[in-house]
Amino acid sequence: MERRTLTPRPGWQQTVEDQGLIYPLTRYPDDSLRPYWDESACYVFSLPEVEALEEVVEELHAMCLAAAGHIVEHDRLADLGITDPRVAEAVTEAWHRRAELPSLYGRFDLHYDGRDSLDGRGGAPAKLLEYNADTPTSLVEAASPQWFWMEERFPGADQWNSLHERLVDAWKKQAALLPPGGPLYFAHSAGDELGEDLMTVAYLRETAEQAGLDTEAISMEDIGWDRLSRRFVDKKLRFMRSCFKLYPWEWLTTDRFAPHVLDTLDNGGGTGSTLWIEPAWKMLLSNKALLAILWELYPGHPNLLPAYLDGPRELASERGYVAKPLLGREGAGVTVHEPGSPPVVREEACCYQELAPLPDFDGNRVVLGAWVVEDESAGLGIRESSGLITDEYARFLPHVIL
Repeated sequence: MERRTLTPRPGWQQTVEDQGLIYPLTRYPDDSLRPYWDESACYVFSLPEVEALEEVVEELHAMCLAAAGHIVEHDRLADLGITDPRVAEAVTEAWHRRAELPSLYGRFDLHYDGRDSLDGRGGAPAKLLEYNADTPTSLVEAASPQWFWMEERFPGADQWNSLHERLVDAWKKQAALLPPGGPLYFAHSAGDELGEDLMTVAYLRETAEQAGLDTEAISMEDIGWDRLSRRFVDKKLRFMRSCFKLYPWEWLTTDRFAPHVLDTLDNGGGTGSTLWIEPAWKMLLSNKALLAILWELYPGHPNLLPAYLDGPRELASERGYVAKPLLGREGAGVTVHEPGSPPVVREEACCYQELAPLPDFDGNRVVLGAWVVEDESAGLGIRESSGLITDEYARFLPHVIL
């Protein structure tokens, strides 16, 4: 893996906006606008390198599923902060019925610098930083503008990117799991000011329509509750039998509609009324506590970082650590603690993971976002940041296989 500087295409902003990336710029605290989509550089991989990374991703996904099973089997949902008995019951039932529930995609965030045993330079293998398998974003840019960029700038090259085809195929295979009667709704929150959630949902809806599904768009705020029929309905009072939501389960099970969600939850048993995608068992994978449980189950695994739930333990004195809230997006609440600093156990539930400073390429800190569709590796998106935490000011850079 190497970083190459490039000259951006003339009119690049309009180009990527026309391809669905309507948020190509980021507003910084000083009110300046800077590129989020950044094609002033790209990352170059070899094919054997990508093939090896694909194997790592699929192994990590299998390990995460095994860890989820362990959490349910050993009644450890409280370790994830899931203490409401009704929510715990919903997650457990969804896990046991997972073969009957549509489940689409997820994104691994990986630490990787391209200097592992593949090229004999003896660097560290890819390490899991976290897994978002409930509401992952940065999908649009990874699937579409990135591919068209490659075709224009590197004709005849390749890319770790089969996202679109795999998403369409996944909807085709899972169509039989959707309840009959009415469209599959695609919902995002109207509170999304940037348009990222809107376009992510719009893109996923497009892949579902290409798979032959009947779909309908709606905002979460426009979903209503019919007291007479005790069902969720759209603005036209039509019963919502199934819905893909880019809305975290921890919100869905705690906002004012939470009792209705749990009362009418269709977990594949045919007795509920609304099927939500992603399913409730994805709460097991999108919680940072998973990182500690993985380390407990697979201690010393080359693609894992040491992680604990009860405090930083030896990490404080030896290698440093990062404290991560169990739930959160875009680095919110994450703190970095250098080696030798006094151990700090935070009041809120956290995962304490070994500090692995993101690889530095010319002052840019890079993290790989490796996508999984169903159970297979499907693509790559790369984000850069100026600091050790990949936050809302990160930039997206395209990649190519040469």
